[in-house]
Parts: sequence; structure tokens; C-alpha cells
Amino acid sequence: MALIKAENIGKNYQTEDVVVHALQDVSFEIEPASFVSFVGPSGSGKTTILNLIGCLDKPSAGKLQVADTDVGMLERNESAAFRGKHLGFIFQDFNLIPVLTIYENIEYPLIMVQNIAPEERRERISRMLAAVGMTQQARKYPQQISGGQKQRVAVARALVANPALVLADEPTANLDSQTAYAVIGLMKKMRDDFGTTFIFSTHDTKIVGEAEVLFRLEDGRLTAKEMKGGAKS
Repeated sequence: MALIKAENIGKNYQTEDVVVHALQDVSFEIEPASFVSFVGPSGSGKTTILNLIGCLDKPSAGKLQVADTDVGMLERNESAAFRGKHLGFIFQDFNLIPVLTIYENIEYPLIMVQNIAPEERRERISRMLAAVGMTQQARKYPQQISGGQKQRVAVARALVANPALVLADEPTANLDSQTAYAVIGLMKKMRDDFGTTFIFSTHDTKIVGEAEVLFRLEDGRLTAKEMKGGAKS
């Protein structure tokens, strides 16, 4: 069964007297444990799709199901609860909290969105720190580690609540090529180890090359789906 199913979704934005059609009649399905990227030029609708899947916005038309839930029908508090239970987020500028240690940054979503006992929190955080190779840096602060290490922490933070789905908006934009490939490899390993679906919005050819499914967008429309190996549908 598909983890995500979009049926003829559209998204419009009103700017003064002009209606901007950010998405038009977009349909797709994404299976569990997928490594997927939405690609296209600026303004094609990539980030809009991630915002809809992430319950940060609602479709203007059509139906969007994520984890068997019609997310377009959720109220604001329900959307927040849904994000906490099912979703993780990774951003291009890392979004780590500077006054918290690496350990505390990873712990933060467990405290904020889930009622998890302290012992279990410690176990989860220790497991994530080890998985991303940051155990020795646990007591450091974000300004004391490199950009690549910050993105590793962001990956751990996104996964510590055991989400079914991680949404990553240009996650390698601020990384050099070597570090970007290392982070992509880490995310793919985490997918293999934990069965998490990763969905990217990106211009980065490195992610495009590693994605197993590509959805190409142009002017708010889905123009192609490409499977690894070059097959199209």
C-alpha cells in the first residue's frame, strides 16, 4: 500500500489581484522505504509539494493521503500532532538550536511532541548519535562542529522519533561535494536500516543521481516519473 497518494492536487496562492497556480492537477504515489526526489527549476512547485506532504499547508484542490490520512482535512492542532507522529524534517540551513548541545538538539523533538520516558529518550538518542557517527561530539554546541556534522545531527534529529517519512528541502545546498555525498550515503543507509522513506526537493545533481525515483516538475505540473535505471512512466 502506498505511503503517499496524491490525486489531482492543486495549490493556488492569492497575491493582490493575481492568482498563482503553484501546483496544477498533480497525481503520484510513493511507496514505503522509498528514496525519492522532486526536481525541476525554481518555481516549478517542488517545495510546495513538500509543504503539503508535511502538513505545513493544504491543497486547494484534489486529495492528498499520507499514512492513510487525508491530510487536507486536518485541523491545525491535528496537523501538528500528525507531524510529530509520522514526519521528520531536514533543512538546507540545518535549523539546529544554537543554545542546545548536539545531544539536546536531537532530544528536542522527543520532548516537544512525544511523551517518552527519560530512559527511552536516552536510548534513542544514543542510538542515533552512533548511527550518524556523532557520539564523541554529543556535548558540543552547533557552532563547534562543521557543516557536514551539523547535517548529520539534523538527520539524527529527524529520525529519532521513528517517523515513517523524512522530508528534506535542499539538504546538501550548503555542503561541499565530498560532504554532500557522505550525507546522502548516510541518509540512504538510514533508509535501509530503519525503513524510512526520504523525499527530497532539490536542484543538486548528486541527490538526483542517488534517488531511486524522480518526479520532474515544470510550471506546477508533474511532467515525468523516472525510476532508477532510466525507466519512465
